[in-house]
Amino acid sequence: MDNAIATLTVETRSMGLDIAGFQSQISGLDQRVATVETQMASWTDRDLELSHLCSKLTDLEDRSRRNNVRLLGFPEGAEGADILSYLRDILPKLTSITFDPPLEFQRAHRLGHKRQVGSDRPRPIIASMLRHMQARQLLQVVRTQGPLRLGSLEIWISADFSKETTDRRRAFLSLRAQLRRLDVKFGLY
Repeated sequence: MDNAIATLTVETRSMGLDIAGFQSQISGLDQRVATVETQMASWTDRDLELSHLCSKLTDLEDRSRRNNVRLLGFPEGAEGADILSYLRDILPKLTSITFDPPLEFQRAHRLGHKRQVGSDRPRPIIASMLRHMQARQLLQVVRTQGPLRLGSLEIWISADFSKETTDRRRAFLSLRAQLRRLDVKFGLY
């Protein structure tokens, strides 16, 4: 019997040491979890800050593009070698607006890879106008009159936005049709 009690005593002490080891490990894990939670809170703060900075960057990009217009539908190669002169001559004719002072562009170019003349879908032209009000006039003409006509072709003029803003506006397209049907006034800002 004494032998059995001695064995139980040894095993009880061994279990006590095991429990103390487990408590030590749990304490270490608690500290590690607390450290991870602190880091996660820090990352959440950084994520919010990054989101805020991305929003600011998108806003700045859109502001830098405010003088830009996107011209859709001009046949490939119609501009010849000098796209600025072509736009300066053709846009007042298409819009029936006498611009005073005359239209001035900082630069203009077609987007994407060069396509063959007469291709089904011509590349858009991005034109950076010198005067913001002239860009707004062009956009207002298309907004009120619809697409411009160049022979049998429809020419569209739209504002040039950043990819993020374009994606947000595109997500709103299906809702726009529903709002029009319900005769609800709305705007994209």
